[in-house]
Amino acid sequence: MFEWRNIFKGMTMGVSDLIPGVSGGTIALVLGIYQNLVAAINGLFTKDWKKHLMFLIPLGTGIVIALLTISHLIEWLLAEYPQPTFFFFLGLVIGIIPSLLKEIDYKRSFTNRHYGLLAIGALLVASTFFFKSNELAEVMTSLSFSDYILLFFAGWLASSAMILPGVSGSFIFLLFGVYPTVVNALSSFNIPVILTVGAGIGIGLVLTSKLITFLFERFKLETYAIMIGFITGSIVVIFPGFTEDHLLSIGAIILGWMAAKLLSVAENKKTVVKIQNS
Repeated sequence: MFEWRNIFKGMTMGVSDLIPGVSGGTIALVLGIYQNLVAAINGLFTKDWKKHLMFLIPLGTGIVIALLTISHLIEWLLAEYPQPTFFFFLGLVIGIIPSLLKEIDYKRSFTNRHYGLLAIGALLVASTFFFKSNELAEVMTSLSFSDYILLFFAGWLASSAMILPGVSGSFIFLLFGVYPTVVNALSSFNIPVILTVGAGIGIGLVLTSKLITFLFERFKLETYAIMIGFITGSIVVIFPGFTEDHLLSIGAIILGWMAAKLLSVAENKKTVVKIQNS
């Protein structure tokens, strides 16, 4: 069934994917649609593809709207208010962790092995902090064939990161030195670059979603533990430090935390209604 509100959920995911260090997969978990998203991507190649397509169309529409329109706002916020912007997403991530632990009933289900996997996941993502650079690469203007190949594979790997909670697709673009080029292409409607990166992203999403589905089916608790670890580790990556705008940053992190809580409550109520109506 076509759900209009998934357009707004998609826009939220699209915005998060523009922020280095913030994962669209994390936002999908906050919004309570992560497993549905992975199942829908896999379902495109089954006999029920129409049903899954109806879920993905509004979500994809929202993501595209955000990428093509809000990219201007994100560029401005990162240029004018970088610290509060990152603190908002930091609050959003911190706010979701207790909800995820409660959802998996970790006190009853987790063993020392699961806590170990959680710690490993957190350390892996947190370690990417040391690869961060304060200087962005220049926007590519005269692109060669090899540059398009680079953009394609960067999109491929970035999409694999986007669908993993706690792992930032934009951060992958930063590591490849193409982040400014991709954001500039979105804000200036550079169609060749958008199509090249988009093709890589599409292939990466399909392949990664199949792997995640397999892991959830065979190793559900272990997969949850690692993903919660990824999200916990992303706190280190997102944290921008304190330089200025202290009061604004404090307000932003509180606002992000409250947004995560409100979204969690809304999704829980929706789940209860579905159970009562079934």
